[in-house]
Amino acid sequence: MRQEGNTLIASLLVVSTGTLWGVYWFPVRRLAEIALPGAWGTLAVVLVASLILAPFGLRHWRRLIAGNPIALLSIASGGAAFALYSVGLLYGRVSIVILLFYLTPVWSTLIGRYCLGWPTPFVRTAAIGVGLIGLVLVLSGNGGMPMPGTLGDWLGLASGILWSISSTGIRTRATTDAGQTAFVFSLGALVGAAALAPALAPWPSLPPEEAWVQSLLWISAMGGLWWGLSMVGLLWATSRLEPARVGILLMSEVLIGVFSAALFAGEHLGTIEFLGGTLVILAAIMEILPARRSQPSNHSLCNARSDYQTETNCRR
Repeated sequence: MRQEGNTLIASLLVVSTGTLWGVYWFPVRRLAEIALPGAWGTLAVVLVASLILAPFGLRHWRRLIAGNPIALLSIASGGAAFALYSVGLLYGRVSIVILLFYLTPVWSTLIGRYCLGWPTPFVRTAAIGVGLIGLVLVLSGNGGMPMPGTLGDWLGLASGILWSISSTGIRTRATTDAGQTAFVFSLGALVGAAALAPALAPWPSLPPEEAWVQSLLWISAMGGLWWGLSMVGLLWATSRLEPARVGILLMSEVLIGVFSAALFAGEHLGTIEFLGGTLVILAAIMEILPARRSQPSNHSLCNARSDYQTETNCRR
């Protein structure tokens, strides 16, 4: 009974996290409007997240320092990928940026197959084709060439590719616990945002006095809730669920992101874009299907995981 209760709570946490990140675009854009344009808002948010997570990350600092350098770099690169994603939501259509990021299973499978020699089940091979067709359709929605049309599109695509590379290192080398992983992840995001901020917008002037309180509230909420609490909660949940279930439940981010952007930002997908988005989601589901056929060993779990939170538990 207790195990069933933990499974239910963990499942609700995963869905809640996906839902929360599905509306992440709103505070990102709101913060840019009132105080911090470009990547400056993301920089402030991940700085707060790093400070919040510091006690968890530095509690066993000797173990952290002794960690595998490639693993630590991979985790930090994952944070940088999320920073690119966060900034991309400002410069592109929300639904397109989210869908481009969720092509990560395609890139992860290609890296695992051709760079590391991992076996690739037929379903995952088919997922690559489905995902790439979806990518072409998503990028062809405006009737032009299937190329990213905005800076946000490029950032969304780049964030997914960078995340695929970093998650491969996390999958094979990570030895840190949840708190340390989240802390290093936030530091990587901090570095990524710091590199982007001056390149995309000049140093912001002080916001009007009436915007100070609102800005601080948004920064605290985003750093504490989105980048802090939700990450730690998701790490806890994924250690208690099958990776296939986690992957499917996290699809709530795509659904909530697409519908919330259409409802509140007037960003509707065209017919071709909608079809492409459906194929992207289908590819992600196909990529995690082999996990249900695998034995629940650490090796099989690690090979089945395609997102940051599930992969960071593959440590043995």
